[in-house]
This record gives sequence, C-alpha cells and structure tokens, in this order.
Amino acid sequence: MATTEQVGTGRLTSDVFVSGRRRVTRQRHGLLPGERPSRVLSVIRYTVAILLAALFTYPFIWLVSASLKPRAQVFDNALIPKEFSPENYITVWQAAPVFTWFVNSIVVGVAAAASVTISSALVAFGFAYFRFPGRNLLFGLVLSTMMLPGAVTMIPVYLIWDALGFVNTQVPLWANNLFGSAFFIFLLRQFFLTLPRELFEAARVDGCGYFGLFRRIALPLCKPALIVVFIFEFRESWTDLIKPLIYLQDSALFTLPRGLKTILDSFGYGGEMKWEIVLAASVIATLPLIIIFFLGQRHFVEGISTTGRKG
Repeated sequence: MATTEQVGTGRLTSDVFVSGRRRVTRQRHGLLPGERPSRVLSVIRYTVAILLAALFTYPFIWLVSASLKPRAQVFDNALIPKEFSPENYITVWQAAPVFTWFVNSIVVGVAAAASVTISSALVAFGFAYFRFPGRNLLFGLVLSTMMLPGAVTMIPVYLIWDALGFVNTQVPLWANNLFGSAFFIFLLRQFFLTLPRELFEAARVDGCGYFGLFRRIALPLCKPALIVVFIFEFRESWTDLIKPLIYLQDSALFTLPRGLKTILDSFGYGGEMKWEIVLAASVIATLPLIIIFFLGQRHFVEGISTTGRKG
C-alpha cells in the first residue's frame, strides 16, 4: 500500500490500484486474504472433467472408428482401425439418395424448430405479461397436456391430416408445431418473467402495441432461451422416426432417420448385415447435430441457466 493518497482530488497511486485489483480477483475466485488455490484440487477437478468428457464422447468416437473399418473388423473394439476403409462413405452416397434425405431433414427440422419457437414464445409472453382471472388455472391446463402420451393422439391426428389430404407430404412432420408446445411454453414463460416489467410499461407509454412489445422488447432480450428451444426442437425433429414412418411413402420425401431405416433393411443379405455401411450412414446423420450444438453452445448454456431463475 502506498503512503501517499490524495483524497481531495480522488486520485489513487498505482500501488493502491494494483492492490485493489488483486483484492477483487481474490474475491471473484472465492479466496480469502492470504489464501492460495490448491493445485491438487485443481488437478483433481480437471482430471474428473476429462474422464467424464471421455466417457460421454467414447460412443461417438467408436462409431466414427467402426465406420472406417472393413466388415470383418467392425466389432473388434479397436479405436484405431487396422485397415482404413473410407470407401464405406462413398458406398452410402452411391447406394441411397442420402443427400436428398439430408436436405429433407434440414428443411423439416428448420420448419419444425422455427414454428414451435415462434408459437410457443407468443403463448408464453401472454402468460408472463398479461394479468387476468384464471391465468394460473389456464397455464396449469396447458402444462397438464404434457401428461398425455403421444400414442393416444397418434391415430386422431393422422385421421385429421388424411382428411386434409396431407398424407405422404412433409407438412405433418412440422405443422403440428404451429400450435406450440407445453414444455417450451413453460420454458419461455420462466424466461419472460425475469424481464423487468418497467421496460414494457415505458414502451406502452410511448404508444407501443402488444405485438410491438413482443417483437421489439421481449424477443431480443430472450434470444438465449429462443436458441435453446430451437436446438431442442431441431434435435427432436432430426431424430424423429415415428412420423416419417406414418406419413411418408415416397422415398424422395424421406428424412435421414427414415432413410437410415431403409438402409438398415436393404443392406442385409444371407443373414449377414453390412454394418460398416449402416454405421457410415449413422455418422452422416449425427454430425449436423454436433455442429449445431457447438455453434450455439454459449447461448444454449446461458438460456438453460437463466430460465430457472424465477417461478
């Protein structure tokens, strides 16, 4: 600490400034004065994190490794192939319209994710902003729909789409999301409740309408939560096999999960399955989800941690 300090002018010496920064740093890291972080504890912490990361990534590493092996070595559990067979991926692209299925999955996934994000955000904003009698009861009814199994409504929903003439089209794969999702409505409502109500009241004084409040204030401030909803629904749509099995008969309309089912059925002959081809197709179907998750990882974590702050 410096002995000279000019209180009247508010100026501090460099020594005081440096010591103050060190004190703040210790406080941020949860350290008391004179306390040093334990190197042993840090080593243990990073070791556990590395082991858990290796545990969770091992299945995908095994999948990639097995897809690059010849058929006789697929299940030898060696992470480094003895013989590399990258032609497995070429065989997949030549044997099936994988690119068409890939594009179909992207179109359906983006449409399903965008529609459920917008519709659920509208309903969630209504429950968070408006005050009206029976609001909690109505919100409870919305949440109670999550207890209804999808198998119960599968046949009635199919009959509706069949009557509308949309069977063997991609519309039933995403159009249901136009009516929102109870889980995403709850998730977004929790986020909207954390926004200061004074922002909306000030905008109302300036003449902003309700849809203006939603579009100009609510949506920009809840971007992390919207990204969480988009990623969740995109993953759900990307991996969904039930709906394509029910509604699609034309192979040109297949999504990747439906196409993988076709590949799994096609590449078996004489009791022997061409597992190297099936695994190569599985890697192609899995990579986009990993890329999307890592691109939106920061917003994903922020949205998850923020939506539970207020009930």
